[in-house]
Amino acid sequence: MSVNEILAALGDKTRREILLKLKQGQISSGDLAAALGISPSALSYHLARLKKAGLIYETRQKNFIYYELDLTILDEAILWLNQLKGDSP
Repeated sequence: MSVNEILAALGDKTRREILLKLKQGQISSGDLAAALGISPSALSYHLARLKKAGLIYETRQKNFIYYELDLTILDEAILWLNQLKGDSP
């Protein structure tokens, strides 16, 4: 994942709301769509962008797909932002 993909994923308000909801723990796609008040197709689009950026991952259990945060990828973006700020060499 590149910093560009991470920042692009974080640049959208709906995707940031998804991440905040996932911060509370694992959630199914149906429950996530209902909690955010968006259609399943809109949610699918945003989840694909977040997965491509490496910010979330999915697990399948029977007929359900659950999503969780994977914030380890944020380290790369944080390092870049710190360099921009001048906090690191």
